[in-house]
Amino acid sequence: MQKKTGDSTTTVPVPNHKEILIGTLKSIIRQSQIPAAEFKN
Repeated sequence: MQKKTGDSTTTVPVPNHKEILIGTLKSIIRQSQIPAAEFKN
């Protein structure tokens, strides 16, 4: 999925499996602009 905002594009992968790579997860968190602490239990 992609969302274009002004001059930037945010891409969020939709994996077809239960687990995703840590690098993919970090990229999703970074692009969401939500603090990483929000994703921790």
